[in-house]
Amino acid sequence: MNDILIYNESLNISGVLIGAYCFVNILLARWICIVGEYHFSKRLWIAFLLFGIGTVSLSLFIPSFIISSLFSITGFTYLWGIHEVIEQENRVAKGWYPKKTKRL
Repeated sequence: MNDILIYNESLNISGVLIGAYCFVNILLARWICIVGEYHFSKRLWIAFLLFGIGTVSLSLFIPSFIISSLFSITGFTYLWGIHEVIEQENRVAKGWYPKKTKRL
């Protein structure tokens, strides 16, 4: 009877931490998308591309699973953000968000 594991006395919270980070990261990236498109137009997609490729590339060389996962999640969030920056321009055109009158 002692050989059967009935209850695991330790909890693995790494998945919860990664999930919480993902949630906060998506919120932050969405906010950057809205504010960035307002100030820089959809040209911001280039910065999203470089940042996304950079963080995904860095994640390949980080030995820690959790830290590597966080870098990878960040990178792919910003790569997806390229689409959102372009769509944000359409949302502004529809009047859902304010339009900046003078662009750079």
